[in-house]
Amino acid sequence: MKVLGLGDNVVDKYMHIMVMYPGGNALNFAVYAKFMGVESAYMGNFGDDEAARHVHETIEKLGLDISHCRFLSGPNGAAKVTLKDGDRVFLGSNKGGVSGQYPPVLSRLDLEYIHSFDLVHTSMFSHLEDQMGKLREAARFLSMDFSNSCTEEYLKEYSAYVDCACVSCGEEAAEEDVVRRIESIVSYGCRHVVIATRGSKGSYVWVDGKIFRQSPCLVKASDTMGAGDSFITCFLVNYVEGMKYATDFPVLPDMAGVTTAKDYRDVLVSSSLYKAAVFSSRNCMREGSFGFGKKFEE
Repeated sequence: MKVLGLGDNVVDKYMHIMVMYPGGNALNFAVYAKFMGVESAYMGNFGDDEAARHVHETIEKLGLDISHCRFLSGPNGAAKVTLKDGDRVFLGSNKGGVSGQYPPVLSRLDLEYIHSFDLVHTSMFSHLEDQMGKLREAARFLSMDFSNSCTEEYLKEYSAYVDCACVSCGEEAAEEDVVRRIESIVSYGCRHVVIATRGSKGSYVWVDGKIFRQSPCLVKASDTMGAGDSFITCFLVNYVEGMKYATDFPVLPDMAGVTTAKDYRDVLVSSSLYKAAVFSSRNCMREGSFGFGKKFEE
């Protein structure tokens, strides 16, 4: 199993304590997969400021493959954050820094590299919109985080490129609204999976026409930064790896146990959701997305 986080990396600057932590949807995915023991890589742009240096040095220490990253002159992606009762609150950002200023252009060698992975995850903050056609052809399984801030037009345009669409619906969303959201994304052409997270209210996951619901493993969170990313990572890693075993058994008399790919898929989805809920809850006990804070001066 090999996975790639493709796109955004940032530092999350906690303004109330003046500490910055590495993060970003694509980078978080790669790091969380690495924590799970999976062969993991990150591909994206770095700036040349102190924030970029801190993110780069951190993920080098973690052992991620970053051989296809690019280094540009300018500020790294950065967001300003504070905490309220353990829940992260975003205060603003520099719109991705150099990644937003110079959107990635995927070369033939990039696409060959991307094709070598079982699972590729990106986000709406990765500025890859112009590359989605190429990315769709190169990726074996493509997941994209649409967050909670994209427009309906954005969903309509890009859902059809992905095998898995991830959205954050918020704790206040009613069940019927979440289901409608999922159905809309499916109607826009999402191929296989839709993940809708609701914070402390758990999650809904649509897989090939069936909706599964997963309650959260509630803890007294130190920091909810990365809670959704860690849930998505754990679910997808377990699900994509597990589906390699899906097969229908030959029909025999007195068959017992799980014997069809469909039944196996349902069991796999449920167990992957359970693991994801536990993994996400444990991540909420870390500071930042995955720790490694460093003091900074504004």
